[in-house]
Amino acid sequence: MQPTKEWLKKWEKVKDKLQPNSNLVNYFTLKEIAGKEIDVMDIGPCSIPTGEFLVGDPLVYLRDIKQEVYLQKIPTGEFKTEVCVVKASDGDCDRYAAIRLKFNDNKIAYYEEAMVGNEEFDNIQEGDYFGFNVDAGLACICDKKLHKLYYDFDRKFDKENPDGNIYDDYFAKLFEESYKDNPKYQRDGGDWINWNIPNTNYHLPMFQSGFGDGAYPVYLAYDKDGNVCQLIVELIDIELAYSEIDKEDDE
Repeated sequence: MQPTKEWLKKWEKVKDKLQPNSNLVNYFTLKEIAGKEIDVMDIGPCSIPTGEFLVGDPLVYLRDIKQEVYLQKIPTGEFKTEVCVVKASDGDCDRYAAIRLKFNDNKIAYYEEAMVGNEEFDNIQEGDYFGFNVDAGLACICDKKLHKLYYDFDRKFDKENPDGNIYDDYFAKLFEESYKDNPKYQRDGGDWINWNIPNTNYHLPMFQSGFGDGAYPVYLAYDKDGNVCQLIVELIDIELAYSEIDKEDDE
């Protein structure tokens, strides 16, 4: 959507408060954070043909063609989808803490949270975020063109399967196959797929959303000249989440 001048002025005033709490690059360079072993895996290409994008739960929000793309644009092309994994420990499974598309090797000068243009900025505090909602335990980074293709696929599926469920009757098998082909950092039902949209050359990776349903921030990293370097979806604040768990265990 096209934001108003008033909205843009308010955004400029609160931008600095909407910064990530963590150094997100550490998620993709370090081997341990907050006492937890982490690793990075590549789940294949993410197609960005237009540079206009949204991040959301594919099973819930991509079904709505009216879902807004973000104001900020990103480079076009095919980009490796990197996943920061908190390795399984203490009876918990592997958790996906962040997802990254890296567009270049430029040094990061600052971050911006991805914005739609209708956010309310009253009472914003340091470290706050708006984020996107997850209601079915999955998320994806989706170009505007791929959103339309997904929507058309979903409509066609519903028409041909009036009593069906697109996850149970279509995607579940793909997730199970993903686990069989790439079991590392997946549960047996599958935690990610790199979906090649039928009858296209476009790839739309889908992945588990950290601790499940909730709201998660999307950050864009820029260099000193204002060029987008990276897109990072933060699913788990590792330092915060696991430090709190350790404190609870000690009590």
